[in-house]
Amino acid sequence: MVEPHYHQNAAELVYCISGAAIVSILNPFTKKIENYPIKPGQVANVPQGWWHYEVATEDDTHLLAIFDAPTPEVILGSDILTFTPANIMAHTYCLDEKQWKKTIAPIVPSTYIGPPKNCNRVKSASEKQKESDCKCKHKPKPKQPNYMNPYPYHYPYVYPYGSYY
Repeated sequence: MVEPHYHQNAAELVYCISGAAIVSILNPFTKKIENYPIKPGQVANVPQGWWHYEVATEDDTHLLAIFDAPTPEVILGSDILTFTPANIMAHTYCLDEKQWKKTIAPIVPSTYIGPPKNCNRVKSASEKQKESDCKCKHKPKPKQPNYMNPYPYHYPYVYPYGSYY
């Protein structure tokens, strides 16, 4: 999974090299999530500034992100949640500040793909079904998807070839 994020300075094309994925985009005009399943050779277009995320639906999924800016900027959901002061979030959404801090404590800022390795989330029904299908000893457990990191740079990004101006 590529965590929810947006690019304030670039549109993005998500090209599926192998496997399959769903590119989900929040349409700011309709306030609805639109899901675009893609398979090898297919592409999804994410307009500049639109909140989106990608989820692999098959093992060994590889996606290529193509941007219309030389250095695409990214605002990650984890950054919004962790860098906004807890008192602001609590006041804005009428939350208990201590509970908010406890809730977001496990979130690792700037996690380009997720969930993090130490995640102890509850498994989905489909994951439980896959595990129960593999109970016998001669049948190997299904391989975990190989999530490709389409954002190889880390915050703050330093352009590797000096100034690009």
